[in-house]
Amino acid sequence: MASLLIVVAILIWSSLGIFVRLAGVPVHVLLFYSTLFSLLFQSLIFTQKRFREAIPKPKVFPLIFLLSLCLLLNSFTFLFAYSKTSIANAVLTHYTAPVIVAFLGTIFLGERVTVRVVLSIIIASAGLWIMLDGATIIECFRNVFREGFHLTPDLLGIISGLLSGFFYAILIVLIRVFMQRMNPYVVVFFQNLFMALMLLPFVNVLPYEKIWIFVIMGLLHSTLAPYLYYWGLRSVLATRTAVLGYLEPVGAIIFGMIFLAEAPPMRAYIGGALILVSGYLTIREK
Repeated sequence: MASLLIVVAILIWSSLGIFVRLAGVPVHVLLFYSTLFSLLFQSLIFTQKRFREAIPKPKVFPLIFLLSLCLLLNSFTFLFAYSKTSIANAVLTHYTAPVIVAFLGTIFLGERVTVRVVLSIIIASAGLWIMLDGATIIECFRNVFREGFHLTPDLLGIISGLLSGFFYAILIVLIRVFMQRMNPYVVVFFQNLFMALMLLPFVNVLPYEKIWIFVIMGLLHSTLAPYLYYWGLRSVLATRTAVLGYLEPVGAIIFGMIFLAEAPPMRAYIGGALILVSGYLTIREK
């Protein structure tokens, strides 16, 4: 059941591209207002005494701020990678995260990496490679060896994608630790509060005609999805959670087909099928 909560959260996040296109505003503006409106929904939990009692002590807030910072850095580096290189390069480098999580989880969480987890990562990585035609990233590195190191837009995007994967991995490990000690609802509220405060100095406009988009995103992407994801991480190991993250590009393709009338190539179906197989293996492992 906990794995299914994580899957639902990932599928909600996979619809983000649709809202980004509908909004048509800079990324930092979109993040700020969706986070701001999420605080309106989440603040309602404090009408109940048990949530007020679950507010962490002041010494814990620096850790929640660290969590917020990793989330913000993950979002920005991933979107920056999108702006500098191809979608394939950005996504493939971002999803180095499961490998990093497997390494960090063994060291910091004492999680055992099983044969099935390794097999799931290999199958999902192969599926993602096929889906996105990953040959372009190899060509980029070949050019580096042939012509020497030059900070081209492609290379800059690939480095940013790798950084986003690194921050994503740290984020999963931190959430896994926090959810054993704190109430997920309370953590999500203060995490979003810190994110809104960090973004506030960079926002000086309110697109009134887009408020309905910010409200929906605040409710779905910044409230419901984190709640489900964090609750799931209380029971699901970090390495398995990272593998389930491969379902996000599959969900994005499905939403693109339904709402944007995008017709993916045949390789997307083949790669997506492999990712679904890896997700099934991960969920089935006890």
